[in-house]
Amino acid sequence: MSDPEPEELHALYARDLEREDPHEHWLIKDLWARRAVGVIGGAAKSFKSYLALDLAFSVASATPALGRFPVEDPGLALVYLAEDSLPHVRSRIEALCRHRAIDIHDLELVVITEPTLQLDTRSDQDRLRSTIARLQPRILLLDPLVRLHSGDENDSRDVSRLLGFFRDLERTFALALALVHHVSKKAQSRPGQALRGSSDFHAFGDCNAYLQRKGDHVTLTVEHRASRSPAPLTLRLVSSPTGSDA
Repeated sequence: MSDPEPEELHALYARDLEREDPHEHWLIKDLWARRAVGVIGGAAKSFKSYLALDLAFSVASATPALGRFPVEDPGLALVYLAEDSLPHVRSRIEALCRHRAIDIHDLELVVITEPTLQLDTRSDQDRLRSTIARLQPRILLLDPLVRLHSGDENDSRDVSRLLGFFRDLERTFALALALVHHVSKKAQSRPGQALRGSSDFHAFGDCNAYLQRKGDHVTLTVEHRASRSPAPLTLRLVSSPTGSDA
């Protein structure tokens, strides 16, 4: 008995591919595209987590990211902040709510509360898939990447498998995905080349954002695969009257 013919790969003529609507390109204008995967990178204490949460909060609240970049496709945001206690996460979200006059009860922001998540294991991958399938978020934020796997970040095979999983999430669920990641101490001509570990991290991103801190000021540099990048922007973290940063 002969083996059955293998199923063919899905393929289309170029003329039959779906066109991209230029009016539906951005999730957050000039910062992050719809269905884009990418990295938010920077050294320790460069406010990576604040920027990442600001992006997710902006999508969930339909308010401009960093107070200046409009959200063009608002909706539910799903976040996992591996290094922060849940009370501290709530405190940071409440600070953003106060700053933007948003009632937290109206906020479409969902926090994954698992104590640990290992996304190089099949069980946790399947659990995350099920959660995304139920909630249908516009954006998924994972912070920081180093706490979400047990592989070797310098091994291209380990990194390729992990990033392949993230790319599959984007394609299956039509969501944007932001990974917070550290940079090495080696000086590089381009910020993305300083991302810690395999060069696959830099190549992976459709939209990447890099933070470089000098004193109380931070320079934000954004790079896009398919769009013109905005000019670098200088940011400053300001404490609110209640003592929370925003």
